[in-house]
Amino acid sequence: MRKILIVGAGQSGLQLALGLQSQGYEITLMSNRTADEIRHGRVMSTQCMFHTALQHERDLGIDFWESQAPRIEGLGVSVAGPESQRLVDWVGRLEGHAQSVDQRVKMAAWMELFAQRGGQLVIHGAAVGDLDYFARTYDLVLVAAGKGELVSMFARDAARSPYDAPQRALAVAYVHGLGPRPEHPDFDAVRCNLVPGVGELFVMPTWTLSGRADILFWEGVPGGPLDVFQGIRDPQEHLRLTLELLERFLPWEYARATRVELTDEGGTLAGRYAPTVRKPIGRLPSGGLVLGVADVVVANDPITGQGSNSAAKCAASYLASIVEHGEKPFDEAWMQSAFDRYWETARHVTKWTNAMLAPPPAHVLDVIGAGGQFQPVADRFANGFDDPADFEDFFYEPELAEKYLAEVAGAAGV
Repeated sequence: MRKILIVGAGQSGLQLALGLQSQGYEITLMSNRTADEIRHGRVMSTQCMFHTALQHERDLGIDFWESQAPRIEGLGVSVAGPESQRLVDWVGRLEGHAQSVDQRVKMAAWMELFAQRGGQLVIHGAAVGDLDYFARTYDLVLVAAGKGELVSMFARDAARSPYDAPQRALAVAYVHGLGPRPEHPDFDAVRCNLVPGVGELFVMPTWTLSGRADILFWEGVPGGPLDVFQGIRDPQEHLRLTLELLERFLPWEYARATRVELTDEGGTLAGRYAPTVRKPIGRLPSGGLVLGVADVVVANDPITGQGSNSAAKCAASYLASIVEHGEKPFDEAWMQSAFDRYWETARHVTKWTNAMLAPPPAHVLDVIGAGGQFQPVADRFANGFDDPADFEDFFYEPELAEKYLAEVAGAAGV
């Protein structure tokens, strides 16, 4: 039986641990918090997961919230004009539904399941020295803890990391009491509100500790009017600022938020980080090697909502690479090939996310605007959140965008 150590108990670490466990591997999982500490702690992310990522959970039989979590069937885009009016407003329908489950709920439950199934769970914050010791007794060590000292083991890949500073200031609030969008009250949708030059607001239905809720998630251009959450420790002050900015920049979203309240005192989060791709192999002082997982090695800004999706896809890709490798040693060449296999998916996410962080060129504005005129454009853009590779065919190059929009207009008889 091959022995594998996974450090980090987030979406990728736990999904991979449970997947390997089901294949008969002897897995040790290290977490710096217990399941109860996670469950009763602060929210960790916004996590809207689309069809492909959810299918990876279904394949492992760990999709426990399918009947509880809101069924997200659409993705809408709105663009605010100079007087805070809507210049663009449309909703694309998803081919397969999405869902958001508070990671406090999901990770705590998965961690308990891992232990119940006989996995060795070690509650300990791992340092490089710990890994140096453990690496000698395991066939493979995977680092899936995306923050802290361990990340420094993985060198920044400058060729794949165009930004060296945070591109957005992030602020999240989980709330009860948000009213429906009157334009589409019959189904749940994620709402992406773009305020040019200022930032973005994402509104997404979710399932949390207290049941159905919604997430209000501001992404502010650093130094701009949305960059006001740093240093805010009081959750109620965080919510007050969130709503004040809603009223100022997005009155149509504020109109349905006048009665909201936080789901709990841990229901807010703020921070920022530089989107970074890193080399996938870390070297320990003793010469041992470890493989980075998910956002340890590919950390994109959340502007495209890909964090949990990428984590699930990375776990699925690594699971396949490990199982297919059989009894052969997990050497440096294998580690690089396992990452390269995942990068074939991740590169599309990184390219799209970095493009969305920059001011949009004219042809991108044309595509977004066309979503309000042609439903197929809205639907295709929405489903790109599930499969970002599709953006290669119509989003990045002016000629491809123009050709695509002409084809859609022709099919519509315009």
